[in-house]
Amino acid sequence: MKKGVTAALLAVGLLASTAAPGQTVSEPGDTRIVAAREALRKGDQRMLEQLAATTGPHVLDVYVRYWRLVNVLARPEPAPDAELDAFLHAEAGTVLAERLRADWLRRLAKDGDWARFVTLYPALRNPDYEMRCTAWTARLMTGDRSALEEVAQQWRTLDDAPAACDTPLRAAFESGSVSEDAVWQRARRQVDTRKPDDARITWRWLPAEAAPAAAQVEHALKSPGAWLDRLPANFSVTRGGRELVLAALTRVAREDSRGAYDRLLRLQDRLGSEERGHMMAVIAMHAALDQFPEALGLYRATAGVELTPLQRAWRVRAALRALDWKGVRDAIEALPDGEREAPEWTYWLGRAHAATGNRTEAETLFARIAGEPHFYGILAGEELGQPFSPPPSNGLLPAARLAEAESDPGLQRALALYRLDMRTEAIREWIWALRDRDEPFRLAAAHIALRNELYDRAINTAELANPRANFELRFLTPYRDLIEPQVRSQGLDLAWIYGLMRQESRFVVPARSSAGAQGLMQVMPATGKWVAGQIGLRNYSQSMLADPDTNVLLGTSYMRLILEGLDNHPVLASAGYNAGPGRARRWRDEKPLEGAIYAETIPFDETRDYVRKVMTNAVIYGAMLDRRPQSLKDRLGVVSPRPARE
Repeated sequence: MKKGVTAALLAVGLLASTAAPGQTVSEPGDTRIVAAREALRKGDQRMLEQLAATTGPHVLDVYVRYWRLVNVLARPEPAPDAELDAFLHAEAGTVLAERLRADWLRRLAKDGDWARFVTLYPALRNPDYEMRCTAWTARLMTGDRSALEEVAQQWRTLDDAPAACDTPLRAAFESGSVSEDAVWQRARRQVDTRKPDDARITWRWLPAEAAPAAAQVEHALKSPGAWLDRLPANFSVTRGGRELVLAALTRVAREDSRGAYDRLLRLQDRLGSEERGHMMAVIAMHAALDQFPEALGLYRATAGVELTPLQRAWRVRAALRALDWKGVRDAIEALPDGEREAPEWTYWLGRAHAATGNRTEAETLFARIAGEPHFYGILAGEELGQPFSPPPSNGLLPAARLAEAESDPGLQRALALYRLDMRTEAIREWIWALRDRDEPFRLAAAHIALRNELYDRAINTAELANPRANFELRFLTPYRDLIEPQVRSQGLDLAWIYGLMRQESRFVVPARSSAGAQGLMQVMPATGKWVAGQIGLRNYSQSMLADPDTNVLLGTSYMRLILEGLDNHPVLASAGYNAGPGRARRWRDEKPLEGAIYAETIPFDETRDYVRKVMTNAVIYGAMLDRRPQSLKDRLGVVSPRPARE
């Protein structure tokens, strides 16, 4: 053995103690894999070279070579094409070959080697948003003008595209493949998002004489109300001036739809009819998001205006909130076919027909989705007198399919990565191993995940195998001896708590959100500290959130406190757990509102989806735990009006 390799292996032994918390370094060769991952993290080129110079029988040996090549691509010297090609050939079809190809393509783009990029790109099986845009740039740089037509065809889907898309997008406009009006419309849509500054980039593509005045853009986007109140009399002379006014009105509408409407009334005589219609649609949608009763009337004033998909959806929800069933029916029937056929609109159109006396049409619509194990399918089934009950198990999995999955190299690598607490790499391997596989293989993989207590993988894989079956794997009840006593002591519903935990963490103990929420119940540090004070938990520290017992104690205690403060209503409490109790209270109406309508009209997309899934989970868990059919409609109940003082 070479002297340098010997030194590297000695170093690996010394590094064994640097394994991350939770890592189990127990198999022969584990320490070398852990050391290589740490060397990559630190950018330790010398260590990676030494570790890659040896090979072993370890199932993750290929990762050492991959990490070395990733490090090589990050260096300023020329990329080793022959080595990269050899790895891609030897590991063809694996997730590491896919990732290395993507890494190499990014390097080629950085170097401006577009000819090589165009040659290498077609073999990339799953390009992300940024890579697809870079590929358009590469084709343009090598003279392939057909890319411009592809960009033009996908123009409406690229409003939030990454910076890599700027070159092909701008080229599509400058070549005439996209009209100037399409650029204005793109900027309008971008202004009505959390990243309005994206519109600045779009406006810069326009000729200098057409674009909004740069000196005014900053004020219009940052202080829109004050800017609008000081408008010069001649703002409407140019389209750029009028579009900047629309942008400022849109920014006001996001915070104060009534204030935006008042300003529109003052300015509308200096706007064109299309501009007025566009602005009225924006204000109507934000009034609906604000749950204002006048939203439906504002929508009626948009007759003839082309609405965006989001604006159309909130027109339906505004009618629902007003309990205007004819308005619900009309709004859904006006949707394009692809939108109208979504489960939510199928269900609500059925309800609208039932409420307006057309029971036959209603039952036809309910029958289309009844039996589907999602929020609207379960509700539709109940409208037909079919409370939810999970179908029976599919039976035993053939031993041969289980053996096939057990011997699959990708799943073996994933399990080894999980054992070493390299969860990100493990999840990538697992997902890649399931690509293009049939239902029995995926079901076998779900069983393997369960055997290894990888509950999130078991749930997700069983759902991928068949979202209408495999309930015993998709709705697991792990840690029940820990969870049930806490739930019972708090007087909570076990099915509801399991439904919430399934949505929060998929039962991954070390789960941690980007916002800092931790553990089985995804408790935020500040929330944990507050709840600890409320229940008298002494010597609390944030590190205790990582302990499953403490996490469940704090999480269930918080759920009890939220529930008590929100009329003991699980729909309100579910919304409160995700978005905060204050918001859940504000989202009530001045009149009683059925829980399904309350959930449908939650203005936050994430919370609306969260509440629907938690309540659906609760019904399924209830049916499985109690072994009897369950009613989602009963669980959703009726949300009481908010007090007049609120």
